[in-house]
Amino acid sequence: MVYLQITLQIDQANRAAAAGIYQKYKAPFLDTVAGAKSKELLVRDEDVQVLHGFDTKENANAYLQSKLFTADVVEGLKPLLSAAPDVRIYQVA
Repeated sequence: MVYLQITLQIDQANRAAAAGIYQKYKAPFLDTVAGAKSKELLVRDEDVQVLHGFDTKENANAYLQSKLFTADVVEGLKPLLSAAPDVRIYQVA
């Protein structure tokens, strides 16, 4: 299992809108992205994280280049972000 973790700096006032984008694209992610296994929204006081599960690192990287991610998710989140996202990929040991 591989995890793609995207940490987002989103002000409290914009978090409901960000959650709406998460909900809008969760099913298309799980239904159409190669190797997609899971997608979770984690909310903390200091930030919001989206944790994506994949079968391989290659599929996680491919998603970052996909139209769904670049044109839909990123464009939808841009006006809500207060800093650049932190993107990390982890391999389960």
